[in-house]
Amino acid sequence: MTRLSAAFAKPHPALVCFITAGDGDTAANLDALVEGGADVIELGMPFTDPMADGPAIQQANIRSLGAGTTTRDVLMIANEFRARHPEVPLVLMGYANPMIRRGPEWFAAECKGCGVDGVICVDIPPEEDDALGPALRDAGIAPIRLATPTTDEKRLPQVLEGSAGFLYYVSVAGITGKQQAAQASIEDAVARLKAATDLPIAVGFGVRTPDQAGAIAKVADGVVVGSALVEIVAQHGKKAPEKLRELTSSLAEAVHNAR
Repeated sequence: MTRLSAAFAKPHPALVCFITAGDGDTAANLDALVEGGADVIELGMPFTDPMADGPAIQQANIRSLGAGTTTRDVLMIANEFRARHPEVPLVLMGYANPMIRRGPEWFAAECKGCGVDGVICVDIPPEEDDALGPALRDAGIAPIRLATPTTDEKRLPQVLEGSAGFLYYVSVAGITGKQQAAQASIEDAVARLKAATDLPIAVGFGVRTPDQAGAIAKVADGVVVGSALVEIVAQHGKKAPEKLRELTSSLAEAVHNAR
């Protein structure tokens, strides 16, 4: 059993928490998420044009790049996280350019060596899987795909083919952090996706509060929270770990006790 499959095999839904690498004291912030009860960590790779992200994560990317964060730095953060937390799944989330500019095999091998469990590449569609997917799968890294409200029955099989780890359901047709989908639409979407795959379904985009997370966790296998956590890093600086731990703990309690 992989770390990702173990996280979703727990007797409760999984809380997936996202922050951007290189934004603040990333090691301390990651440790706070784990201490707060996060089941899976998503680590954002800073990029100059994060087109799927809203203002909070855009600004986190700018801060990280302004501090000089490189792909090598992100991989080192991942490597050190794995040494501190050998059992917690770690997923890198980002955009194609930093992942494939040195070649997909290079990136996949580096991920494997650093203990990364999965990769979400926002701007490589399933139709272009050859750009990164085979290298990840050969290295034992889960290519985690995105489904959206506009992923219809015709395209869904292509999204699912070659996907692993979990299926990330983007609950709104928009960018991160700006709006939240109606609960009824999330329930309908999760039921439709579950009928098509055995992969765990994790729902994200616009999830900010324990109440929202708990409601989604009643039907989904996992809940993804990002912008609300990234905003804490921006607002609290060196004091961010304490605030991150508090919010993560509240989110974890709601998600883990949803059923």
